Amino acid sequence: MGEISIKINIADRVYPLRVSTEEEEVIRHAAKLVNEKIKELQDNYAVRDKQDLLSMCVLQYATGMIKAERNAQQHEVGLEEKVHELDDILSDFFSK
Repeated sequence: MGEISIKINIADRVYPLRVSTEEEEVIRHAAKLVNEKIKELQDNYAVRDKQDLLSMCVLQYATGMIKAERNAQQHEVGLEEKVHELDDILSDFFSK
């Protein structure tokens, strides 16, 4: 469970990092996804500047994260309402 040193390559730049052994796989996978998204953007658009590609990539991932958070919040509200309904039903049942 200690920290290890790794090197991550994103957009042709190497970043040395110190991460926990548990995080290594996730970080490597995230870097791979970012590089794949940059390649996809580069292939589909006339953008060649790495900074622009990185900005577009970050915007897409941030948008997806916000949508996922909103979706999770909506599900939490629905679940909370269902739990209250079930509680009311059980309270009525056991009070008889």
